[in-house]
Amino acid sequence: MLHNLGAPFSARMPLPRLAAFLILAACIFAPALPTRAAEDAEFTIEVKDHRFTPSEIKVPAATPIKLTVKNLDASAEEFESHPLGIEKVIAGNSNATIRVKPLDKGTYTFVGEYHEDTAKGSLIAE
Repeated sequence: MLHNLGAPFSARMPLPRLAAFLILAACIFAPALPTRAAEDAEFTIEVKDHRFTPSEIKVPAATPIKLTVKNLDASAEEFESHPLGIEKVIAGNSNATIRVKPLDKGTYTFVGEYHEDTAKGSLIAE
């Protein structure tokens, strides 16, 4: 059987073979395609008088987290968590958004580095 190499792809390959090829390609490459990410769980904490409120937040394990930190103090504060690998300076009277990767179950502490004696808190992944 001679194929016309100048013809469109579908004209060179019989329809059943083309369909089988496309199905096979879909099966091979579909797992590599990006999937829609899980929705972020959203939480907000405030810094006021150099304290986090709430100081303890229960979050779902294995879920990305969007944490909004509202600094209601006039001075800057640094949100820092060694267990989470996060350091973020938040200017006075402003907000910051911190993205946290999905967590294993456990407790993850954080502090306000500029006022560690009072600004303490934790995320508890359940």
